[in-house]
Amino acid sequence: MQNSISALCLASTLVLLAACGPATDESATTQENTATPETTAVAPAATATVDNPLAQVGSPTSNSYLVYVTNEDSNNVTVIDGNTHNVLQTIDIGKRPRGLKVSPDGRLLYVAVSGAPKCPPTMEDEECEKLEVDLSADGIAEVDTATRTVLRILPSGLDPEQFDLNWNTGLMYVANENANAASILDVANGAILQTLDTGREPEGVRVSPDGKVAYVTGEVDSDITVIDTASGMLSGKIGVGLRPRDIVFSADSTRAFVSNEIGASISVIDVANNTVLQTWALPEGSLPMGVTLSPDNKTLYVANGRAKTIMAINVENGEITATVEAGQRPWGITLSPDGSKLFTANGPSNDVSVIDVASFTVVATIPVGTTPWGVWTGPTP
Repeated sequence: MQNSISALCLASTLVLLAACGPATDESATTQENTATPETTAVAPAATATVDNPLAQVGSPTSNSYLVYVTNEDSNNVTVIDGNTHNVLQTIDIGKRPRGLKVSPDGRLLYVAVSGAPKCPPTMEDEECEKLEVDLSADGIAEVDTATRTVLRILPSGLDPEQFDLNWNTGLMYVANENANAASILDVANGAILQTLDTGREPEGVRVSPDGKVAYVTGEVDSDITVIDTASGMLSGKIGVGLRPRDIVFSADSTRAFVSNEIGASISVIDVANNTVLQTWALPEGSLPMGVTLSPDNKTLYVANGRAKTIMAINVENGEITATVEAGQRPWGITLSPDGSKLFTANGPSNDVSVIDVASFTVVATIPVGTTPWGVWTGPTP
């Protein structure tokens, strides 16, 4: 992140086909025993060949599923069995892996990798500019989840952070953080079709379930850039709270929920009209980041970053129904396919918390790589 975030604070796979009670004492958290994971090296991208991945996407055939975690500072992805919580393997993926998505059939994993240096809010812009930039490391890694090898590195535009996909069209929408832009990528052909201006320091990206729009958060400008997916052009901007980080759409594509980290709020958007219907103020000290919806779309789950908590919010009235303390700085958050468990990526503590949704308690803590950033689930291939 550039130092503009600090100024703001002072002033204030492929696609999206990809809870909380009294705080839990960390001493009661179960530590899962995990075997030493196998590590898979990155396959040379230049020799990889692949057919159109979207044309091969099917439906999962069992109830088993995997949890994938991007570890930003160890440059790898941890693979976890979703049912047993055992670490199965670690895949070397490339520099600074962050956003990720899994195909609906679980056969392909996509991960954003970046050669841009880490520049925390406390770092001056001048100091950040002195750090080495490796543009050759930018891209989207495509992983065969059966063999757990990297098939190819797709172009992404400058410094990809998050992305989302439309599985029907084969188009990926990528936030290029340091370029203040979003790239539209044709996955099958590995070609960028269009680059669009966004709000400054774009991060969160989501495609609506009906595939009609893609939203991109602008952290510094506190806005949402709306992309019309049919034309590939910008169709509007929506002002939201301070430093928007993540987005999730309702299943019917009528509403979108945006986490505003510095604003300590959730913006509820009327998608058809590009307007904010409501803003839910969160308790003092909240720093909302990752968000996800329950399968019935009645509960919004929010990861609170440095506040260390996960919240469950009733989407009918915006009331917080439960809160639990997870790990240190939970950022990424995702649900098991049946909605019974939440998984959070806890950066500073290098682990993943497993939360039982029914009791809203942490039932397991899984050690992963260094600085886990994103987490996503997918069926076992």
